[in-house]
Amino acid sequence: MSDDGAPSKASDIAGRKSDHIDIVLAGASAQPRGRATTGLDEIRFEHCALPEIALGAIDLSAQFLGRRLKAPLLISSMTGGPERAARINAHLAEAAQELGIALAVGSQRIAIEGRASGGLDAQLRRLAPSVPILANVGAAQFGLGYGVAEAMRAVEMIEADALIVHLNPLQEAVQAGGDTDWRGIFARIGEICRGVSVPVVVKEVGAGISARLARRLVEAGVHAIDVAGAGGTSWAAVEAERAVDPRLRKTAMVFADWGIPTARAIAEVRTSCPGTPLIGSGGLKTGLDVARAIRLGADIGGQAAASLAAADLSSEAAVAHFAGVIEELRIACFCTGSADLAALRNAPLIDPPGFVPSQSDPA
Repeated sequence: MSDDGAPSKASDIAGRKSDHIDIVLAGASAQPRGRATTGLDEIRFEHCALPEIALGAIDLSAQFLGRRLKAPLLISSMTGGPERAARINAHLAEAAQELGIALAVGSQRIAIEGRASGGLDAQLRRLAPSVPILANVGAAQFGLGYGVAEAMRAVEMIEADALIVHLNPLQEAVQAGGDTDWRGIFARIGEICRGVSVPVVVKEVGAGISARLARRLVEAGVHAIDVAGAGGTSWAAVEAERAVDPRLRKTAMVFADWGIPTARAIAEVRTSCPGTPLIGSGGLKTGLDVARAIRLGADIGGQAAASLAAADLSSEAAVAHFAGVIEELRIACFCTGSADLAALRNAPLIDPPGFVPSQSDPA
């Protein structure tokens, strides 16, 4: 509370973020009214009835941010009120370490401003000493005074390997009191890329990144792109659930299925940025979806909402969830005759959509 008894800005933000967790867990934000889809279901592998490889010998390893992953999987950004976030972050860090996969934290705004850490401190690196950890700040904050110093604070507080800058203009536009002046943000991202000591990853939060924007970001110094396409969590729908004002709720729901479907975003960004590390996320529910994302051109797949219930429960539940995703990916490789991820990227498809490059096209 503030001195006059009104809720403080910090408590408002913490409460909002905890609301986000509850809404996502309730499923109210996923594919509202069945309209938005990732497009991943359109990607159908040709079954290999005689794979001539051993399931247990399939190599799922990948290089990411200078570290070796045991599987091409990123636990994507999740958040919550500080106390709840601390528990979730600890569970995810322990799962990432045990399984050898990467971890991206949620927004560090509250921690950067010194109001509560939410588990985003040196303890996170102690729980996950050998896997890539990605810090996270919102691009909108660069229009409100954040700069290189704040970005580096986010990195240093968790000893991160990279910094995510997340883009959420739609969410801000439909949120009461959202940050909607984005003038100059692109230039500020370039300044951050030049000023911080770690690679910068730019991601959307569920509406996708276009090939055109991805190319511009890479030219500005961004190291990697996380497309975070449409078809999974709709943050417009999340904000609609939170809205008290009926008009704002109605407006938010108009945009509940807005965005570039995940499958299309992955394929088109890969074509536009052939040498750029690419994370495919946005509605990935299973290891088969991860396989589809990799076949479309992603280097690794990211998953958030589908794992949130397990992460909220315990480290063991989080490990079990992601172990299942990895096993599903392994089976997809086995049934396409793919001994490793390089082979999976060239696995034959049945009637691929037009946005999928042919196997002869450059990847």
